[in-house]
Amino acid sequence: MQFELTEEFIEQVEQYIANNDGDALKGLLDDFHFADVAELLQELNHEEATYLVKLLDSEITSEALMELDDDFRERILDNLSPSEIADELDEMDTDDAADIIAELDDHIQKQVIDHIEDEEHAADIVDLLRYDEDTAGGLMAKELVRVKETWTVAGCVREMRRQAENVTRVHSIYVTDRHGKLKGRLSLKDLLTAPERAHISDIYIPKVDYVNVHTDAEDVARIMQKYDLEAIPVIDDEGILVGRITIDDIVDFIKEEAEKDYQMAAGISQDVEADDSIFKLTKARLPWLMIGMLGGLGAASIITGFQSMMTTFPKIIIFVPLIQATAGNVGVQSSAIVVQGLANDTIKGNIITRLLKESLLALVNGIAIALVVLVISHFLFFTSYLESISIGIAIITVIILAALIGTFIPILLDKRGIDPAVATGPFITTSNDIFGILTYFLIAKLILGF
Repeated sequence: MQFELTEEFIEQVEQYIANNDGDALKGLLDDFHFADVAELLQELNHEEATYLVKLLDSEITSEALMELDDDFRERILDNLSPSEIADELDEMDTDDAADIIAELDDHIQKQVIDHIEDEEHAADIVDLLRYDEDTAGGLMAKELVRVKETWTVAGCVREMRRQAENVTRVHSIYVTDRHGKLKGRLSLKDLLTAPERAHISDIYIPKVDYVNVHTDAEDVARIMQKYDLEAIPVIDDEGILVGRITIDDIVDFIKEEAEKDYQMAAGISQDVEADDSIFKLTKARLPWLMIGMLGGLGAASIITGFQSMMTTFPKIIIFVPLIQATAGNVGVQSSAIVVQGLANDTIKGNIITRLLKESLLALVNGIAIALVVLVISHFLFFTSYLESISIGIAIITVIILAALIGTFIPILLDKRGIDPAVATGPFITTSNDIFGILTYFLIAKLILGF
């Protein structure tokens, strides 16, 4: 059943909660999808949402909790006892449960783990906490279906039935040797058509894509995208099969990375939400605003250094905003293309070749813009021929310079292990403002003979 989240429906739910009418509320939300429950929880205050989480079955609320915003989920978890949190974790896959545990305070973590009834499930969660969240080990889940190469087809089917009870989705069947080392994968079609007495070693496929527990999460995403995989096995340094990563986990990771890059490109230095406190939002935004301010002061000091020239040729100051805006736009465009290429691993070839291509593109764009500005400046603002020519040449030079900066800086940052997304926002805009203004006045000074 699917429902439309109307104001009337939310008011009805809030009324049931206010009257402590749990039976009516259960009847109202019976058979709802966990995504719908999560959407409803987000519309309630955290106390009402906590009431609903305690009321409904953990089979539904455990999934719904994973759909919530991190801060909102944290407020709900703060209102749950360690035992109640453990009940939710019991219903989660190990990777999701590990993510929840990692959000809790250290003294709460141990209490929650001690309350998890399934000891094997608890041990798997603890094991996952050892890995960095941005590695394959931090993304993987322990739940998977594995068979040994020495088993017969009949024995394999029996064991698979037992294992599949704990696996939400069976994407692949992995084959290991008697020591647990990954050997390959098993086709369900081959399994169903093979004789019952045949051994798995005779029918499994030895070619299988895999990643190490320490493989960077971005590399995992690239591999799964390149080979169009729904799941990929994870091995440790000894080749032992320890888990798998499914496509939904990678999609979540890509989404989070895209949000971070978008915020970084906008000059927000921390991962924040619109509902965060003013202090947290200010802390995230202020650093880049301060850098932008310093860049503005730098541009102002450059302009001050050419005051005497502006006294003689006052109309050249009119085009300073144009120079700044053009330089900033070109730099952001160039850096955005490069950052996207780096993220998709499509930036190939020598860096010199890339810079030459951007220079040629900038030259074409610069000439087109300069011709328009040349005509407008001369006939609309009544500048002299020399002033108009100096403005046109300056625009071409500034566009080429901005394109080179916007191309080179992201590549340099990437090679030094710094997120290149930082180069698509205020960093590029500010640097191009300064270099653009300096270039503009130097060219004008040279052509005008001042």
